[in-house]
Parts: sequence; C-alpha cells; structure tokens
Amino acid sequence: MNTTGPASVTSTHLTLALSPHGRLILTPSDDAPALDPALARRLLDAFALGSGHGLLQLGGAEVGHPLPPVFSYWRELGGRYVTTLCTPASADTHHAAIPPRDTADLHTFALGAPAMLGAEYVSAQVLEALWHEMDAAFVTLRAQARCTTEELLRTLSPAWHMVGRVYFNLAENRKDDLAPFAFLATYTRQLSARGKAQHLPLGDALREYAGAKNHERLLSLLLPVQRAAAQCVWLREMVEAGEVFHPLRWSAADAFRFLSDVPELERAGIIVRMPASWRANRPARPLVSSVVGSRAPTGLGTAALLDFSMAITLDGARLTAAEVSQILAGTRGLAFIRGQWIEVDSEQLQRTMERFKDAERIAAERGLTFAEAMRLLSGADVTGTDGERSADRAWSHVNAGAWLSPLLQSLRSPEELAPIAPGRELRGTLRPYQEVGVRWLHLLSRLGLGACLADDMGLGKTIQVLALLLLQRRTNERAGMPNLLIVPASLIANWKSEIAQFAPALQVIAAHQSTLTATELAAIDAQRLAEADLVITTYGSLRRFAWISGTKWNLVILDEAQAIKNPGAKQTRTVKQLSARARIALTGTPVENRLSDLWSIFDFINPGLLGSAKQFGTYSKRLAATPQNPYASLRELVRPYILRRLKTDRSVISDLPEKTEMKAYCQLTRKQAALYQDSVRELRDQIAAANGVRRKGLILTFLMRFKQICNHPSQWLKDDAWDAADSGKLVRLGELAEVIAAKQDKVLVFTQFREMTDPLAAFLGRAFGRPGLTLHGGTVVRKREELVRRFQDDELVPFFVISLKAGGSGLNLTAASHVIHFDRWWNPAVESQATDRAFRIGQTKNVLVHKFVCRGTVEEKIDQLIESKTQLSRELLAGGAELNLTELNDDELMRLVSLDLNAATKE
Repeated sequence: MNTTGPASVTSTHLTLALSPHGRLILTPSDDAPALDPALARRLLDAFALGSGHGLLQLGGAEVGHPLPPVFSYWRELGGRYVTTLCTPASADTHHAAIPPRDTADLHTFALGAPAMLGAEYVSAQVLEALWHEMDAAFVTLRAQARCTTEELLRTLSPAWHMVGRVYFNLAENRKDDLAPFAFLATYTRQLSARGKAQHLPLGDALREYAGAKNHERLLSLLLPVQRAAAQCVWLREMVEAGEVFHPLRWSAADAFRFLSDVPELERAGIIVRMPASWRANRPARPLVSSVVGSRAPTGLGTAALLDFSMAITLDGARLTAAEVSQILAGTRGLAFIRGQWIEVDSEQLQRTMERFKDAERIAAERGLTFAEAMRLLSGADVTGTDGERSADRAWSHVNAGAWLSPLLQSLRSPEELAPIAPGRELRGTLRPYQEVGVRWLHLLSRLGLGACLADDMGLGKTIQVLALLLLQRRTNERAGMPNLLIVPASLIANWKSEIAQFAPALQVIAAHQSTLTATELAAIDAQRLAEADLVITTYGSLRRFAWISGTKWNLVILDEAQAIKNPGAKQTRTVKQLSARARIALTGTPVENRLSDLWSIFDFINPGLLGSAKQFGTYSKRLAATPQNPYASLRELVRPYILRRLKTDRSVISDLPEKTEMKAYCQLTRKQAALYQDSVRELRDQIAAANGVRRKGLILTFLMRFKQICNHPSQWLKDDAWDAADSGKLVRLGELAEVIAAKQDKVLVFTQFREMTDPLAAFLGRAFGRPGLTLHGGTVVRKREELVRRFQDDELVPFFVISLKAGGSGLNLTAASHVIHFDRWWNPAVESQATDRAFRIGQTKNVLVHKFVCRGTVEEKIDQLIESKTQLSRELLAGGAELNLTELNDDELMRLVSLDLNAATKE
C-alpha cells in the first residue's frame, strides 16, 4: 500500500507510526528530530512501497547511521531479518520464506517498543506479520534485480554477505590445567541435505578457494575477520601469524579477552559460539540477589514500607563468605568455582553489593517505599543521576517476596482475581472484561494505589467506575469520606445521565454552576459531603471552591485524564495537590505514545513512582541513548497500574454490540448564549403577529437559526471568523478528535449544512495534524468514488466531513470506526442511514456514534422528546421535525426554544 508517496512530504522531521492494522507508516511530525535530508529521502522512497520495504531499508541499508530511538527500534527488527538471511544458506537464486527465529523472542522485543504513535499495537503477532512483509519485499526486490540473495544483500550494505559465514568457536578443555580452553575458527560453505550448516575449519578455505578465479570469494569470506582484526589487537596478531587458521590452546586470560571483544566480532559479521554449558553465550556470573516484600508492609499506598534482604548467589545457590572473598580478591576475568567457569568483575560486583547493602540498611531503618521497591524490581533506575546502575542489572537480580509476588501477579493478570459484585443497586449487567476492570480497580483502591483505566473509547469506563463506587458503598469502604470525580464541563451531563441509568442509588452532588447557584456551591460543608457518595465537578471549578482542596477524599477520579498532561498548567498543579486515599485516571488516549504524558498521569495516580519531572526527563534521555530494548524496564514498572483493553482485541470485541450510540453534550459559549437569547426574544415578538403560512415559515426560519447558533456563531452571523473558542460544539469535537487521533482511528463527521463542511474540515485538520476529506452537494459526482477510495485505502486520511444530504446514503466508508453527528436532523431514521455509511457489511470494528446536543437548548428538548416516546415524538418520527413543530401553539413553541442558561452556559 502506498501510504506516503516520495514527493508528498518535504519536511525531514519524520517519525514512524504503527497503525491499528499493523502497518508501519513514515509520517511527518513537528516533535520529531530532523533527519539527514538524504536519509529522509531514502526512507520516504522505501516506505512509499510499503512497510516491508521500509523495514528492509532501515535494517539492511542504514546500518551505520545514527537514528532517533523510534527508528533504531524498527531498524533492529529489520536487522534481525537481514541477519537471518545471512545465516548459512545455499548460494543459488531461490529464496524460501524465512520465518522468525523465535516467537517468544518477538514477544520480548515487543515489550521494548519506544514511545511512539501506535505503541499500544506493538505485539509479537504484529511483529511477525511485519517480518513476513519484509520477506515478501525481499523476494520482490530480488526478482526485479534478477540477482542472487548474496548479490542483493551486497547492494543493501557491504556488512551483509552470503558467500559464507565465519564462526569463532570457544570450547572448554578441562583436561589441560595450563590451557583450559580451545579456540577454532570455522566457516560455512553450504547446507547439508537436512538444511544444517556444514562447518569446516577456516584453514580449509585456503585450499578450497585456491587459484585466481576464487580469489574474490576468499576475500569476501575473510572480510569480517579483517574488519574485526582492525578493532582487536589480539586477532590482528593471530591473523598476521596465520594462527587464526589453526586450532589453538588458550588460557583463561585468552578466553576472557575473547569474551570481552564479542560485540566487536559480531559487529564485524563473525558468528561467535561459546561452550554449550554457558547460557546465552556467556559464562555464569555471581549475582547480588535480593528479595523485596516478603512480609505485608506497614501502611498502604505508595507510602507503604517494604522489607528487603540480599545475598550473593551463583545459579540461584547462595555463595559462602569464603567464595565471595575469593571472587572479590580477583579482578576482571574468568574464575573456576564450584566446578564451573564464571565471569568475574570484582569492581562491578563490589559496587553493586554496596548499593544493595545501602538499600538493605535503609529497609532495616525505615523500610523501602513502594516506589523504591517497584523501581528495583523493574530495573528502571528513574531517579539515578548517572548510567552506572544500568550496568548493575547485569550483576544483580531482584525478586518479589512472598507477600509482594502474588499481589503483582494479580495486578498484571486481573482476570485471575476472585469475582466481586457491586450488588443489585447496579441497574445493568457488566460484561466479562468490565467485571475484570472493577476487580482490578477495587484491589488497587483498597491498597491505596493509583490506577489508570485506559480502555478504548466506548468500552464502558464509566460503568466500571460506577460499579466500583456501588461496591464501596455496599461494603462501607469509603468510611465517611466522599469520592470526587473531575470531568471536562462538557461531560457533566453524560455522567449524570449514566448515573441515573445505572446507579441511581448513589448520592451525588454536581458541584457546578450549571446545576447549583454560587451561594449553594459555596455553602457545601463537611456534613453534606460525608453524606454524598460522589461529588462531580470540573477542572475549571477546582480553584473556585476552597472546600474541594480542604477535603480528604476517598477516591479522586479524573475523566479525560489527558487534561493534566501539561505538568506546568495551573489545573494540573491544582489536581495533584488534592488529598485522597487513592486516585484513578480515566483516559481513552493511549499513555504509551508520549513519555511526558505518561509521567504526568503517573505523577497524579502514584506520585514519586516515576521520580520528579527533571529526573524522568534525564532518565528518558538515557533510555533514548540505550542501544537495545531500552523501554522494557519502564513498561515493566508501570504495567501493574495501567489497564487497557482495545476494541480490536477479539476477546473484547466478540462480547460487544457492533454499534454503540452515545450523546455528546455540549455547552454554549457566552457568545452563543447571547445570540440564542436575542433570537428567542425576536421570535416571541414576531410570532404574536403572524399566522397561517407566514407563521409556519417564521418558525422554520428560527429553528434553522437556533441550529446554526448552536453550531457556531459565525454560521449565523456569516462573519467568516470561525473562532474555535466561540463554539461549545467545536470544543467537544476537539476533545474527541484528540482521542481518535491518538488511536489512529478514522471518523465521519455529518452536518446538514453545506457551509459548515469547510470550517469543520479546517478545524479537524488542525486537530489531527493532517488534512482529511469533504463531500457536499457541490462535489462533482465523478469525484465521489475517488474520495471514498482515498478514505478507505489511505491510512493517513483521518476524517471525512460530509453534508447529510450529499452523503447520507450510497457510500461505503467502513474504514471509519467513529461517526459524529455534529448537528441533528431530528429524525432518527435519517441519522441511522448516515451512520450506516460506516456500520455496514464489511465493517470489522465496533462503531461509536457520537450525537452532539447543546444543553439547555431546543436541541436537547427535542432529543428528550424523541427519547421519551411521547405522542409528539411519534409525530416527529412520522412526518419530519420541522413540519410538525410548526403546528405547536405559541406557548408550546416558546417553551421548546427557550434557553436554560444554567445548563447551557460554558464555564
């Protein structure tokens, strides 16, 4: 698939993104560092051919270029594939499909994915699919070039060659005390009948390739040896003396020198083979082994204090004091202890011991904090000031103790937790994955630890939280402390509606000016708070009421928690200063994609776990500079506190309805409210003197005006200003677009007004960072098919703005998983027909339908009439909204269009 043509991007500020369909896309990003222009051009040309071609370019041809972490990660995957190509193989022109070496290895590799757009989609299955795309791309390239595998690899980079591979083999020789090791260099000439590499002593190559016609093949075979000899003095001396072609007796010092230069040898293209008894091609190491959390801690939450103990072990067995002294008495090298050769670095081991002894001393004096223990377990040295502790991980091992180990297992696998029930007060049935979410939230909140529930939009984060609150109410766990829910102003109505539907037994205070007067809000006291199960307020209201910051809350819950992603913002600082027993963040935006967002949310839910902003920034830079799998330790650190389920997960999607409709309540800005009020007064004055056809026309005109004002003042005023801050609907659309963009989902936006399509497209283009498509009555018919094809096939097209009459039928737009009705047609059949552009045969994803409704206006009142199934609503459904509304008497009409200012006004 051609996602980005070579001429379509001119900026060198590029990054890689993984789409929900597992496609790796090269895309512009202002946040990304600039690439070398020539490198950017090569990558653009390669990725224009597809993910497989792009990965081949990264892994095969860009071996020596410094790259940003995201590119380095994917280059490593490409490099692994090309390395597999370079293993011993026949020299003919055939190429059989090459599978990945080890799926478990791919799983480990997936855990180390860096912060990037689409990081949540990285999995062993996706990596395996990309591997096969590389394989297909290689076959295509070789067919086009009409060359052998060996020849094509050479065009990618001289580092890859297929004439043969040289192996340096180290073996133990325990019968010789003076020379306990043996060295032999071999090479592979061809494959056996069983597909195994046939090894020959390297000296045989001098005879096999003797003569002028084979001179080039011999030089090619020995090229990696020559490259390595340029970096390793001992090897250069062996080559010059001709010793590399013969078996050699080596001392322990010789073997350790060889062991120390393995990275240089492998970089040069030599394959290194160690004694079979050495795990992962390394001798065993004495480790500083420690156990944290053997006993239940004192206190709860991140302030809990855990025990800690340490010992020096070898292969899991504790070493004696005499053996430890023997090891520390040496320097760097190999030592023979307990019948085996072990690797010793007394200085590094001593330094690691001292650091762990410090931790043991601190634990004995005051206990290790939960954050300190979690960082030790994960190996994420967030608060370190230098890179030395990363080396400690090679010489240490931390285990969770008898109390902590099952707890972490429960947090990481919440589906194994014992079932709990919120009781009959929950007016609804939780789906299995939602029951798991409630159990997980309950465990963390009971422990006083923070949680980030990051389920996809539409998977029911709200009902999971309500079930948790009902569970706490039933078990009296909040002990007289109320819960605080903080939401964007536009979501207050949504939460109130969900509570009324699913948890009407909850005692709720909506602490917001749309529901209470300023006097009532200021008068809320401790007694009233103690009687409430939940207080709902907005981010903007936090600093207005002193009692919010002065209350000790049971839970503080943030909805749309990405609102605190900017650590320096006043509302972020205010939120983090609130006192709570435990904290919960709800977000549909993946927190894996940006490290700064991850830190800010964790600084709220579990303060201190990721250190200070400065410490985390330094740590992030160290991660970016780490060559292999640098993010695995960070992911391990945060994994117990993030629960994210995706709509693309078959275990989730199979249990969901295929289409979920929800109201997106919006508030009017002051400018909208003023225009609306003026129009109500104008209608009242004119309707009194009108009758007959003129009265009907007047009503239709004003109903249209109310709709336009609810959309945006500029639509009614026709002033071409289109300031986003002037429209509550645009504010809500921007909030939704942020989540949809982070998920790389696609969205259809319907409006009944042609004049709204261009302003909406311009606004969404800024929100998504790239343009989308528009379709209205003025779009020529022959262009419609091309627009549909682009939306369906091009993953870089994020949205499609469509006027309802032009696109309400006849279009297949199943690439979209979101449908937004920006303004309502007031006829469910018409809206459903438009929704079915996405929700139709061929759709493989759940479809979320967002119906925008302005609070306190005619939009909300008509929506309530339709939902309540009254006689008037049946008339609306039967004949069309505008026609039937013209038959209302003056009093009914004015009640319908009147403005509820408290409900409608935006903060």
